[in-house]
Amino acid sequence: MSRTRLVRTTKVSIATLLAVGFALVSGAFAAGLVDPAYIKSLAAPGKTVLVVEYHDGNQTVVSRKGYASASGFYAGSPNDISVGGKTTLHLYGLEPCQGEMVNRKENFSGSCQAFGQQQLQILLKSPMVILCRAFLSEENAATQDVTCFGYYNLPGSLDSIDNFEEQLLSLGALRLAKKPDGSLMRPDLAEAEKIGRQGFGMWADPRTQP
Repeated sequence: MSRTRLVRTTKVSIATLLAVGFALVSGAFAAGLVDPAYIKSLAAPGKTVLVVEYHDGNQTVVSRKGYASASGFYAGSPNDISVGGKTTLHLYGLEPCQGEMVNRKENFSGSCQAFGQQQLQILLKSPMVILCRAFLSEENAATQDVTCFGYYNLPGSLDSIDNFEEQLLSLGALRLAKKPDGSLMRPDLAEAEKIGRQGFGMWADPRTQP
């Protein structure tokens, strides 16, 4: 994770993440909280641990699946995390911009798809633990709609829990997707997108403006 991204991480407080939890207002998810002690307890030396919690309609965790990798996990697209040959975790309600983009400050020129995938891969590079949440109906799907948090620890410099979607929006890597009626699929993340729109990532290119 680059120095620039560590600085921007502080713009979205852990308190905000705990208050928002994971609320996909479309009805795809129920609200919940992230327990710092719990997510830290999942860490395993020398490996990146990924846990998916499956919730029922009463916001209760009824099932879990765990993965561990010595080499980490990989971005299969701007909002897809590959966790095995048969399972993809899809960060719900976000999308890349369309076409090409230029961000001179970040020395990037290329497709919106490539930029979004690059930024997600940076988030996946160094967390000790990734905790994702989904509805129980997603458990056996090949592609599962999720929201994810990463626990990052660099002794002496960083100890944080960051929501992936908030980070990608505030970095301008992705934008909020809309429903057919024009309303946001994730209105709970509107404030994070406002940060990105200050000129980060895709928003540095006038062509990406709506």
